[in-house]
Amino acid sequence: MFLAFLDVTIVNIAFPAITAAFPESSLGGLSWVVTAYNVAFAALLVPAGRLADMRGRRRVFRWGLVLFAVASAACALAPTVSALVAARVLQAVAAALITPSSLALLLPAFPPQRRGVAVGTWGAMGGIAAAAGPAIGGVLVDALGWRAVFLVNVPLALLALAAGWRVLAESRDDRATMPDAASTVLLGAGVALLALGVVNGENGWVSAGALAPIGAGLVLLAAFVLRGRRVPNPLVELGLFRVRAFAGATAGYLLFSAAFYALLLANVLFLTGVWRYDVLVAGLAVTPGPLMAALGSTVGGRFADRFGALAPIVTGGVLFAVGCALLAARTADAPAYVTTFLPATLLTGAGVGLVFSGLGAAQVAQLPAHRYATGSAVGTCARQIGAVLGIALLLSGLAAAGSSAGAFHLAWLVMAAGGVAAAVAGLVIGPVRAGAASAEPIPAEG
Repeated sequence: MFLAFLDVTIVNIAFPAITAAFPESSLGGLSWVVTAYNVAFAALLVPAGRLADMRGRRRVFRWGLVLFAVASAACALAPTVSALVAARVLQAVAAALITPSSLALLLPAFPPQRRGVAVGTWGAMGGIAAAAGPAIGGVLVDALGWRAVFLVNVPLALLALAAGWRVLAESRDDRATMPDAASTVLLGAGVALLALGVVNGENGWVSAGALAPIGAGLVLLAAFVLRGRRVPNPLVELGLFRVRAFAGATAGYLLFSAAFYALLLANVLFLTGVWRYDVLVAGLAVTPGPLMAALGSTVGGRFADRFGALAPIVTGGVLFAVGCALLAARTADAPAYVTTFLPATLLTGAGVGLVFSGLGAAQVAQLPAHRYATGSAVGTCARQIGAVLGIALLLSGLAAAGSSAGAFHLAWLVMAAGGVAAAVAGLVIGPVRAGAASAEPIPAEG
């Protein structure tokens, strides 16, 4: 899980170096180095989860690790932006194979009363990895250049492959079938067109370059929903959304991830662009965030087991919102790291760990065991769609308003609203516990 999500944001700190390496490319074009990964990851998570259920979770997990190592090497060797984007898509395919199969392998190893900690730690690990990406990337870019942020994945993937070979037990679901292929295309294309339209909004939201792709994306997403109601093997079983905890956690993932992933990139761009930190110092400056996320995930898992998912989600959402509001209210053109940025990043980091651990527990809390892989894949899909839209909105807003402190203030206020939205999602979810997962049926379609 850490490996799959590390590459969502480790590229953020390398973004200025990649931009310098390909000066002929626009900011919007280069944004697809990040966006293409998130779009492909989101669209393929559910099919990959079903494939893991059908062919064996350990087998698919190992396939994903091998492909991830190969794709990471291809990213490091890419001679052009187009080649880099293509390799990032291949990397996303591998990450999609790894992610849902990893949870399906994890849960049977824990008794029901311990699943809150297990699922919470699993879910929070993605947030920790995403938050740690800039710090790890800063060290690598400063020492070895931007290509090193991809090469580092190769030994990590091989290490996970060797460990998994020894300790993981095979499991599968004989009832599983592959989802409708057209639905996968509709979802991926719809999200990609929405992101394209948002990025193009820097040239005016009423321009054809923005309205046409946004409109087309919405049409494709509506077709995705309609098709899901009619085909016998939909990409997402719409009946799942009648389960309150599942629906609330999916919405929470979507809204909170838009704010969280935008915050990660915004902080790096602010430190390097406004405060003029070099890439290594900027990477180290955001390190307290993932440290607090690690602590928050541990606390959040225990809270979810003892009090239900509501407690960590609401608490974390409020902490995240306060941290973003502090950045908006107190930062200026002159650096003030210790008095402003540090306390804010400690608050947002703690909030991330709490929210993601709570959402991870809630996502499968009311699902039967044979829907763990699919249920977790839907949540992670929502998480990645949120990341795509949040990053696209951020880059569009900064391109239009400039990279002044004031432009970042507005962005941080919008991110604070994402924290509030997560807290509201926690109230909707309620105090559910992962220990009840296997007892709840899926409501019928209709």
